[in-house]
Amino acid sequence: MSSRTITFDTASDAVPNANLVINTGASFENTFTVNTPAGSAFDLTGYSGSAQVAKHVGAAATATFTVGFTSAFDGKIKVSMSSTDTRTLSDGRHYYDVLVSLGSTVYRIVEGSIDVRQGISSAP
Repeated sequence: MSSRTITFDTASDAVPNANLVINTGASFENTFTVNTPAGSAFDLTGYSGSAQVAKHVGAAATATFTVGFTSAFDGKIKVSMSSTDTRTLSDGRHYYDVLVSLGSTVYRIVEGSIDVRQGISSAP
């Protein structure tokens, strides 16, 4: 499990960037701690989330993350993928983003590249 802390500003068009590594055939999860520019937790209470992976921007999604809020009030959002799902990813660079929504308001809260690494062994 990895974790990243990001700063998200609803008044800015700049989307925080966080690059990830996924090893195929292994379970993956990353927890993002989302802070406001003032340094306090971005309250995600009531939000829903979605996240997808694509080989390049504009391509169809090749995988979907499971998105959950481990502590919405504290700005903690987790993206994960099972070992079965990571096994379907091709080796190389991919891209992802995470969207959160509250009512009709949707934010791209983080985006970045994923280095997908093929393994040698298969899952036990």
